[in-house]
Amino acid sequence: MDGQAGRQSPTEIPLETFLHLVDLAALELTEDEAEYLRREMNAQLRAIGDLQAIQLSADTPITSHGIPYPRAVRPALRGDHAETFPHADEILAQAPESDGRYIVVPDQPGTDLE
Repeated sequence: MDGQAGRQSPTEIPLETFLHLVDLAALELTEDEAEYLRREMNAQLRAIGDLQAIQLSADTPITSHGIPYPRAVRPALRGDHAETFPHADEILAQAPESDGRYIVVPDQPGTDLE
């Protein structure tokens, strides 16, 4: 930790800070887009503050959701069991286009970044 444990998050991002972050991120926002984004970010900060205010007892078990936690409290991993799906041919038959055992999907257009 960086010494900020227990410190409450700000409830609102000041306009000057927001504009500085927009500049650092090299975002091109209209005034309406910027205000909308700032409102949404502030709403998320308030939601985080609300969650931080919830009192939990010390015996409440932790969950990970992708975050590692000590081996002593980590549940055992489940075993992997691969099974062949018995109706794969029926699913493939429903696809508009297939190539062998693969479903062909439309190409997703993208933009090359400079």
